[in-house]
Amino acid sequence: MNLGLEGRTAAITGAGRGIGLATARMLAEAGANLILIARDEDQLTAAAEEVAGLGSAEPIPLVLDVTAPGAATTLLGHASDAFGAIDILVNNAGTARWRDLDEVPEADWQAAWDLNVMAPKRLMDALIPAMVERGWGRVVNVSSTAGKRPSAQMAEYSVAKAAQLSLSRLYADRHAASGVLVNAVCPGPTRSEMWMEEGGLLDQSQAASGAASREAALAAAGAKRPIGRLADVGEIASAIAFLCSDRASYVAGAAWSVDGGTVQVII
Repeated sequence: MNLGLEGRTAAITGAGRGIGLATARMLAEAGANLILIARDEDQLTAAAEEVAGLGSAEPIPLVLDVTAPGAATTLLGHASDAFGAIDILVNNAGTARWRDLDEVPEADWQAAWDLNVMAPKRLMDALIPAMVERGWGRVVNVSSTAGKRPSAQMAEYSVAKAAQLSLSRLYADRHAASGVLVNAVCPGPTRSEMWMEEGGLLDQSQAASGAASREAALAAAGAKRPIGRLADVGEIASAIAFLCSDRASYVAGAAWSVDGGTVQVII
């Protein structure tokens, strides 16, 4: 399928690994120019090397903390130097951990808000006006099933992701008539580093559940989904890539569940 992205420029946050890196691969293969954004320089360098050669231009790695108030200005400066305008923004940066509601310190509530709400808002505020002027733009905010159905084990994450969905809808309503389409995707548990790396969500869920092994914990997590397993990162990236494309020309304000049927709602 031709996604109509040849020559478009996409900025992807959280691009050093997981869903962000998988999305970068797909957009590069579709012909998009890439600005890859992450805080970890080593991960970002490796990601840029992995994506290099897939598209028509070499990706631009940008080491950046998106929660910093000046992050949007920094991104615009790098984009102007490299490719000019940014046509696509994927707000994917995120992190989570399992713990009881009463164990979440106030600083972590604020950090979740800064990362999942204020950072995407600032980037949208900086990038969307030029998209509106050109009459074409795509924004995909990567939320979570926890934004639709709060997780008792990830309280601050759930609340921030729910707010991100509201933010996404507000910006979609504001800009859709101008050709700038803002949408969200809501992945369920995914076999990304956030889940699978040592000390990640899988290990945390194993400790919380008392499962005998990582394999048992993974099987138990998968069994909670109607599809019977966790997602692969490419399955989430496929939905994101479609929403970034010309093919999604009549999709605005959506919050697509890409969760194997986990959140059982019909809207």
